[in-house]
Amino acid sequence: MTDQFIHPKRPRHTRRAAIQAGAIGLLGLGMNHLAPLRALGRSGETPKEKAKSVIYIFLSGGLAQHESFDMKPDAPLEVRGEFQAIPTRTPGIHICEHLPELAKRSSMWALCRSLTHGSNDHSAAHHIMLTGRSDLPLGFDPSKAKESDWPSMAALTTALASSRNNLPPAIVLPEKLIHNSGRVIPGQFGGLLGRRHDPWWLDSSPYNPSTYGAFPEYLFHHRDGAKTQANLVFRSPDLSIPEWLMEGRLGDRLALLKHLDRQRAALEHAAEVQGFERYWQSAVSLLTEGAVAGAFDVGQADPALRVRYGENSFGWSLLTAARLVEAGVRLVQVNLGNDETWDTHEGAFPNLKNFLLPPMDRAVSALLDDLKDRGLLDSTLIVMAGEFGRTPKISTLPGAALPGRDHWGAVQSVFFAGGGVRGGTVIGASDRLGGYPVADAQTPENLSATIYHALGLPRETIWHDEQRRPFALYQGEPIRGLMSG
Repeated sequence: MTDQFIHPKRPRHTRRAAIQAGAIGLLGLGMNHLAPLRALGRSGETPKEKAKSVIYIFLSGGLAQHESFDMKPDAPLEVRGEFQAIPTRTPGIHICEHLPELAKRSSMWALCRSLTHGSNDHSAAHHIMLTGRSDLPLGFDPSKAKESDWPSMAALTTALASSRNNLPPAIVLPEKLIHNSGRVIPGQFGGLLGRRHDPWWLDSSPYNPSTYGAFPEYLFHHRDGAKTQANLVFRSPDLSIPEWLMEGRLGDRLALLKHLDRQRAALEHAAEVQGFERYWQSAVSLLTEGAVAGAFDVGQADPALRVRYGENSFGWSLLTAARLVEAGVRLVQVNLGNDETWDTHEGAFPNLKNFLLPPMDRAVSALLDDLKDRGLLDSTLIVMAGEFGRTPKISTLPGAALPGRDHWGAVQSVFFAGGGVRGGTVIGASDRLGGYPVADAQTPENLSATIYHALGLPRETIWHDEQRRPFALYQGEPIRGLMSG
């Protein structure tokens, strides 16, 4: 077992066992929670509908389209850069040479090479791509999140999607997106919906302001290259009921209450004023269902499977996402890299080659294989995007030793797989320099509509802000030609 994980020992018991042990009362739940927990604990039950799930992989900083899925091999050197295009298994589709595993699996994924919006600012573009709305809200502040922001897609899923197995409809991991200045990126939260609809945050990866990448294997700094930092760990949350409680040894009530009070305090701190009961009900599901609790503990996963994903924070995060989807979470947002990790202003080519593309290529490929093996790929839509792409021309910052890129909202490539996606498909096109869409331009509104459609949310869905003002969920149409059937 690698020491890169922190994970408590968890009992393998069902919700029924928790109810029999009297945990319902001890955890502060009322009789209104008893029926659904009992229902969920019955063996052999299956949902009447085949629920859809989404994994939204977000590459904070912006994935450079030229160095990933929209190579321009015939463009001038200052546009095409240093990397070579390689063929995929699908005739006519070429991608970056540093994505060889995804190239082998092109029949499983599709690309949109024409997603566009109007912002080159990190905070505004994060807000756009996390909420699926190109229009910034009144009073938008790039320096902080505000209650007047548009709700994130994860928050809207939390508010509107049905819960499966009494779990939160949406979970974001392994950490919030925070700039190294301490600025919390807007667009991640409930915004106008209210904080009670913030998604569940699974903080597994400690925020670290001085380094980037998939620790421990691919830790780096944009200017200095490879880094090491021994104290970085991937945490599994302590959501376990003690074994002695599950076994019925309740003699030491003071110790029991102290243990539960610590967990209650942690949840209250996490929930703040967001509606404690919602968090508490979901926490009980995590506490009492071994299969669900195990989804969080990648340290207990099959070692061979961990190796397939990669023994690093990118791999562990996507492995956790697969387990959460299997357990019943409707939308899992996975932030692969904090502090705008993918913002390769300098040293772009060595940093992408050595630290960013390899763990992403490996982990996403393993996710496709793992979900397929478990029969979950057809019912799980995978989306991978950043807040924007890169400028058509390579640039070198003053004082930088090696060239990089700048921000570019006008076009980016978005990756799709599973959930009925037509593998080997390319939607749209950018111009010969990779600067603007020239065919089938798509918007963040179309992206969010695609996600909501995959989650089974009707086009007529309305959400209300804290003042009960109505807003239409769909601001665009699902991307045409992406899905089969």
